[in-house]
Amino acid sequence: MARFVEGEDRSQVSLLPECLDDFVAEDNPVRVIDAFIGELDLAALGFEGLTPAVTGRPSYHPAILLKIYVYGYLNHIQSSRRLERECQRNLELMWLTGRLAPDFKTIADFRRDSGAGIRNVCRRFILLCRELKLFSQAIVAIDSSKFKAVNNRDRNFTAVKIDRFQQQISQSIQRYLDTLDTADRTQPAGLLDKAERLQDKIKKLRERMRQLDTLKDQLKNNPEGQVSLTDPDARSMATSRLGSGIVGYNVQVAVDAKHHLIVVHEVTNDSSDRSKLSAMALAARAAMGKLRLQAHADRGYYNSRELKACDDAGIATYVPKSMTSNAKAEGRFDKSDFIYIARDDEYQCPAGQRAIYRFTREEAGLQLRRYWSSACPRCPIKQQCTPSDYRRISRWEHEHVLEAVQRRLDKRPSAMTVRKRTVEHVFGTLKHWMGSAHFLTRRLPHVSTEMSLHVLAYNLKRVMSILGIARTIKAMKLAVA
Repeated sequence: MARFVEGEDRSQVSLLPECLDDFVAEDNPVRVIDAFIGELDLAALGFEGLTPAVTGRPSYHPAILLKIYVYGYLNHIQSSRRLERECQRNLELMWLTGRLAPDFKTIADFRRDSGAGIRNVCRRFILLCRELKLFSQAIVAIDSSKFKAVNNRDRNFTAVKIDRFQQQISQSIQRYLDTLDTADRTQPAGLLDKAERLQDKIKKLRERMRQLDTLKDQLKNNPEGQVSLTDPDARSMATSRLGSGIVGYNVQVAVDAKHHLIVVHEVTNDSSDRSKLSAMALAARAAMGKLRLQAHADRGYYNSRELKACDDAGIATYVPKSMTSNAKAEGRFDKSDFIYIARDDEYQCPAGQRAIYRFTREEAGLQLRRYWSSACPRCPIKQQCTPSDYRRISRWEHEHVLEAVQRRLDKRPSAMTVRKRTVEHVFGTLKHWMGSAHFLTRRLPHVSTEMSLHVLAYNLKRVMSILGIARTIKAMKLAVA
């Protein structure tokens, strides 16, 4: 093998064997994991098992198992069985754990039983980023994305789905019965065997029909109108692609606009974002330690109450208004074509007439003031305005908050571009790491724990990219203790 790089002889014995530390370079990310977890107060973060029992088999220290999981999620290894194999063959994990190799059940049980502690570690890392002054801009982009659960779509049921399945089963049963009748009349060869097979199929279909009837009874007592059999907390959710949907969870995140760090996250099984803006913005502001905050979100978060709550808290929001006007869609004047004159508390219509205040009424808990003009029946452009006798305009008692949001957005048209470039790639990265099957655990608390591990790994990788390995380790030893 002349002129080729040659390896060492496998059977060669070393007089002075290499130290395990020699295989891990100084700029290896596992040193960051070791430094970070080594400085944590695990008891204060809510981990159990820190005091070993006097009798019985010795247990693994929670720090060892936490290191295994952080390493695994940082390297796209989420399965406990795969982590068990990596502990036995991966030099980096051997260095990190001191050659310990827990079995997969021990690894999986730690993730299941230490949910609160793992979520607190994720929050503690955000505090570290705050201490390192990585949130200097105080600008976040808020968004959500649907992540697949363990539950398959065929294992999620609604009343409509059950009716459709039962109709299909009824048609199949009737088709098999017709086939049996035809066989009885024609007496083909192998009639007995065929009849037994068809009877067995009919029996299974009728059993399936009874199971669907049981599910239908469960739906009657379920206010959400759906049942998931594999993961009871997973919900069927529509995605941005038309006519598509998944059974999973809705993950909310607030991402720092400067370094693209995930400041806060929340896993929910509510597919709507309408009621999430203020909670996410307030949580982001608290995590970043800022008095004021700018929050960018898409039109899915536009909600009057949420915008008012953010305004009361001193959070400047940039949220485009939802386009839900039927008048605009049908080619008529929209509410935006009417000019509000605050001095007179009146609206000026496109024809130059004044719509004056008439009365106030409550709708969906909101106090709405109603305006219209007496000149509507005689207006020459009435067909472009309304098919009714009068064009009535509603104004919320806090409409000035919504108008301020629109003015703010008009002054900064690039706000939605900032939102998109800040948060969209974060979800793309996380889903790429997770693979085709996003979550591996079941039930909302466990899924939240799994998401915290993903967020911790993502933020850890971002900080190492921003500061470098050496600076990150130094910062952790100074700040985490």
